[in-house]
Amino acid sequence: MLRTPPGGAGHGTAGGDRLFSIGSVLNQLRDEFPEVTISKIRFLEAEGLVEPRRTPSGYRKFSPEDVERLAQVLRMQRDHYLPLKVIREHLDALERGERLPLPPQGGAPQDLHAVGGGGYPEPDRPTAARIGRAELLAAADVTEAELEAWESYGLITPAADGGYDVESVTVAKLVADMGRFGLEPRHLRAMKAAADREAGLVEQVVAPLRRHRNPQTRAHAEATTKELAVLSVRLHAALMQTALGVRLR
Repeated sequence: MLRTPPGGAGHGTAGGDRLFSIGSVLNQLRDEFPEVTISKIRFLEAEGLVEPRRTPSGYRKFSPEDVERLAQVLRMQRDHYLPLKVIREHLDALERGERLPLPPQGGAPQDLHAVGGGGYPEPDRPTAARIGRAELLAAADVTEAELEAWESYGLITPAADGGYDVESVTVAKLVADMGRFGLEPRHLRAMKAAADREAGLVEQVVAPLRRHRNPQTRAHAEATTKELAVLSVRLHAALMQTALGVRLR
């Protein structure tokens, strides 16, 4: 349920509608979507999912309908893992009085996606162990040229059989999102190298467990790998926040 701010938070219009600043919209959405950020709202606007009004000085002003539309977008991402293109089609259909079927609702897997906290939209995530190139392009909503560029820099690597693991969809979506801020594949090689080093460190810890003859110990190795991966992502996020905080002071 969206929380409407008290009377002073919005501004009336000649038609009686209340308009909200982007900060007020953020406060309303955060009750249901704690991870949402102002950057995320701006990103959804840039993608054409919402079109707030602008004051003569250029400030965004959102109507109650805009706020509800944003909430619908965030729910479709959270509950159904839909890409923005599909979400736009659903919202356009609703405005025409139509209703398109949504995929079954389900919770996100308890993995690295639960700890990122970056407020970026999650791509739809295929459930197969391997997906083909065409499936990757469709799921991440990227072009062949973009994928080729990312592969040339080692950001995405196909398996020996030419397929991709499902995490390649997440990588592709995040790389595309960062590209909108001017970050090119060559800029992201350092992140890939850092991830490879962290993965190597985790492997050093769990390698003795993997080689153990006891099946329960080997199963423990898998659980340990997942836990260390989650802790690594959390540590990386905390270090980034600390580094950026220092630079902003």
